[in-house]
Amino acid sequence: MLDQLYLLHALYPLLAASVDLIFGLLIGSFLNVVITRLPLMLEQQWQQEARFVLELEPVETAPLGLARPRSRCPNCLTQISAHHNIPVLSYLLLRGRCNHCAERISPEYPLVELAAGAATVFLIQHFGFTANAGLACLFTYALITLAMIDFRTTLLPDSITLSFLWLGILANLNDGFTDLTSAVIGAMAGYLSLWLVYWSFKLATGKEGMGFGDFKLLAMLGAWLGWQLLPIVILLSSFTGALIGLTLIALGRDKDHPIPFGPYLAIAGWLALIWGDDITQQYFQLINLA
Repeated sequence: MLDQLYLLHALYPLLAASVDLIFGLLIGSFLNVVITRLPLMLEQQWQQEARFVLELEPVETAPLGLARPRSRCPNCLTQISAHHNIPVLSYLLLRGRCNHCAERISPEYPLVELAAGAATVFLIQHFGFTANAGLACLFTYALITLAMIDFRTTLLPDSITLSFLWLGILANLNDGFTDLTSAVIGAMAGYLSLWLVYWSFKLATGKEGMGFGDFKLLAMLGAWLGWQLLPIVILLSSFTGALIGLTLIALGRDKDHPIPFGPYLAIAGWLALIWGDDITQQYFQLINLA
């Protein structure tokens, strides 16, 4: 199967890109399910654990999973049929509204699908049809999921950050994106750097500037990219955060509403994966010129 796909990419690049795009769009549809349901699953689990600790009677609730129950409209709770769940296309045909109650569907859904589809095509073009391309796609899907969950809920689930931290180390056992030593040091340095910032800020102001999930996300990025790219990740995330934050405030977002840092780390981590070495080289050249 892999040999056939390799030949497809070698002999028919346009057809292969179309297949990659469709695959990425389908993955994006699944990511939307994870983005929507995983926080609800965690909340359900936390409530059950809290009732157990408080010695309260357990409440019988229908278990929520990624596969069950079937997707429904959040407004009218009508089950979404398969032909209304085609990535991007269904959103366009339905004009962004529920087929049953005409409630507006968030554009976040097709945007996630498009992001996953476009990234899949780009990464396979960038790395070739290789194991690194597949790993880079997995890394990207995780970043999209984490960014959207954090943007919606200010949560960065350990089930994703910690799992992909270990996957990043495994990906670098044979120097996939960096050497193993750099990956291990990167994981440690990523966590400790934001941990130190957190406690410095808290001791100075008495307030919490970020959550522990951000530490784990940067540790995950360090495991994939190596410690050498962590400075550029922090620099890019700060720049991106400032730019997007000022834009949101200019568009009328409440200044007192917390803006999560996770999406900016995710964007910076992806940019560093693709162009990290080039950006670092250009940065030092600018410093030398100055």
